Amino acid sequence: MESVGQDIRKSIQYGLDHREEAMTYAMQFSRGLDTQKADRFIGMYVNELTLDYGSEGREAVRRLLDEAHQKGIIPKPVPLDFV
Repeated sequence: MESVGQDIRKSIQYGLDHREEAMTYAMQFSRGLDTQKADRFIGMYVNELTLDYGSEGREAVRRLLDEAHQKGIIPKPVPLDFV
């Protein structure tokens, strides 16, 4: 898991470091979005928090899954192991 996590992190960092190239690639999947809107959309989901959402992000994931279980959205508690 650690090796895969490192590779994913490197990939995200590459995209952040080469944003224009990444945008050009992503635009082929934009389904008609103009460049400005696509850039904004990508920026919402690919940013420094994508690399490391920290302790607050880990707590948010825990809380989301706990509440989903409590409300019956998911059938059983999800054990988490952040790598």
